[in-house]
Amino acid sequence: MTYGKKLRERIAGPGTTPLIGVYDMYSASIAAKHYDGMFVSGFGFAASYYGLPDIGFIAWPDMVAFVQRLRGAFPHHHLLVDIDDGYVDPEVACHVVEGLERIGASGVILEDQKRPRRCGHADGKQVLPLEEYLEKLHRVLETRRDLVVVARTDATDEHDILHRAERLAATDADVVLVDGVRSVEWIRRTREVVGDKPLLFNQIAGGKSPRLSLGELSDLGVDVAIYSTPCLFAAHEAVDSALCGLKAADGRLPEVDPASGVGVKAATSLLERNIAPERLAPEGVGV
Repeated sequence: MTYGKKLRERIAGPGTTPLIGVYDMYSASIAAKHYDGMFVSGFGFAASYYGLPDIGFIAWPDMVAFVQRLRGAFPHHHLLVDIDDGYVDPEVACHVVEGLERIGASGVILEDQKRPRRCGHADGKQVLPLEEYLEKLHRVLETRRDLVVVARTDATDEHDILHRAERLAATDADVVLVDGVRSVEWIRRTREVVGDKPLLFNQIAGGKSPRLSLGELSDLGVDVAIYSTPCLFAAHEAVDSALCGLKAADGRLPEVDPASGVGVKAATSLLERNIAPERLAPEGVGV
């Protein structure tokens, strides 16, 4: 069974499928213990790989190389990949999709933004003319063999949001995403216009969308939830806190709790999972 088919079947199952945003191999190693699906977030990758905001700096070979490393370490996990606007040109988008499917990605998200692009929860987003985006989407759909394709709109005008969502649902895309949706009512309205097409919801801390549980999302008819940044933002907070503590202690490292603390032993044990011959599936929490 292909990775695309596995993800498609997972999405079609009961409840809302969670996909956890990872930004490097270490965060992925932790996420892999708890969930069976990962989301390769453009926000997280731009931040971790380049130290830059999510405004279009990602070069597609870097993203493809990262996904290849992920698939090598996590052969049992779903991998949904953010490819932004397909790196501008339809020809590049198709080339990237073909390459990602070859190395084992489960799916991609293709947005309708035009450059300069923005994070989906930022102000100032602009979208391509709908027909131009649909042509790019159509070419990507013709290129993929079994890869899951999520059609995403970043429209902000209320009429345009619903119109685009309805048009995207009418394509052969597997899933529809309206990014930056601002309320539960708008989730309901989007769910209504996309009909039976699976719906994806993007949760990002401090973003424009409401904070909702998987149970609440399931009740709203949401099929997939991506958690773009909890790992990245938790690392930001933890690293800053640790270095403040180190400075306050005049450079003396804190003592590591042998039972629950993270030191050389715990970190090595985590990473050894990624080269173990059996490469275990998740531990059963949150899957």
